[in-house]
Amino acid sequence: MKKYTEAEKFSLVRREAIYTGLALAGLIIFWLIAGFGTASSEIKIFHLPLWAVLGSIGVWVVAIAISAILSKVLFKDVDLGGDEHD
Repeated sequence: MKKYTEAEKFSLVRREAIYTGLALAGLIIFWLIAGFGTASSEIKIFHLPLWAVLGSIGVWVVAIAISAILSKVLFKDVDLGGDEHD
């Protein structure tokens, strides 16, 4: 594992927090579009309206996909210390 300076660690944590916030904003927008935007649709999935499926299960699927992408592409495993007193 690469050794990072404290400034580099802070920069990584800040960047990850910003992207996580942007991911949350994107997820909220998806939820609004999927739930409210499809409310007038007559499409049914397993006898449930499209808005109910997309606004609940669809949001979970998108959240899992976003989390997987963030963890694989963006996040880095960094030793933040804390065990240095041993």
